[in-house]
Amino acid sequence: MKVLITGATGLIGTEIAKLCVENGFTVNYLTTNRAKIEENDTYRGFYWNPESQDIDSRCFKDVETIIHLAGATISKRWTPEYKHKILSSRQQSTALLINALKGESHSIKQVVSASAIGIYPDSLSNYYDEGFKATGNSFLSDVVRTWEESVDGFSKVDITVCKIRIGLVLSKHGGALQEMIKPIVYGLGAPFGSGRQWQSWIHIHDLASLFLYVIKYRLTGVYNGVAPNPVTNKELVKAIAKVLRKPILLPGIPRFIMKFILGEMHILLYESQRVSSRKIENKGFYFNYNNLRVALGNLLKE
Repeated sequence: MKVLITGATGLIGTEIAKLCVENGFTVNYLTTNRAKIEENDTYRGFYWNPESQDIDSRCFKDVETIIHLAGATISKRWTPEYKHKILSSRQQSTALLINALKGESHSIKQVVSASAIGIYPDSLSNYYDEGFKATGNSFLSDVVRTWEESVDGFSKVDITVCKIRIGLVLSKHGGALQEMIKPIVYGLGAPFGSGRQWQSWIHIHDLASLFLYVIKYRLTGVYNGVAPNPVTNKELVKAIAKVLRKPILLPGIPRFIMKFILGEMHILLYESQRVSSRKIENKGFYFNYNNLRVALGNLLKE
């Protein structure tokens, strides 16, 4: 099978592309950086520019599935200008793919798109599954809602759609976990606020495997990309410290401090979404890392 991946050089895309190749897939990928274009028997790059709506249409040749991950990172300060970029990058990249396929003969049957659990409202008590209809009122919720609506446009070119609402991704190669480790290593680790907010996490290898599982079984609709056992922020910080054999001595970091430092983006640290993985498990998917301590042990121990 040949797949086309957008965002293939990012944290999640790199893991998915690697697993695709290991499973015998041929990978085409799109990049805005011509210097990152490689070409070999199993991994081949093509140039695109969503802002100018420019794409090398050869990327679609013999492709059966698109894995759509492209979008500006949310882990930068949310200035008005950057908020526009976060939103427009997802709309433009999706529109470019759809428009490039309109009126063209192609072999693409399925698109599997990244989404995020940030679409769910902030709550300490709710337990969200994919059927929950209400959405949050934060900027991030607006982004995810618009993103998913854009991806639904693939159905207009006879391509089935699956969306993976991704939680907190744990990886040894970057992302939130590596940022959380830094203060803990120096004895400055602390939960955020009360630490009662839920963190629905997933090991990056399980996330990549979930994407391939969706492709293999041609699943459609929405699935939560989270492990079966969410934890509170306090539990997460304590678990990281225990694996690293470091104490947690400081009280919770007040919300106003992080709001002063990070601005509106501080909600990423304080909002709570306890999210269910039952739907994908009921489809037969097995999580190798369904226990936080085991996942952290795999990622943090040499």
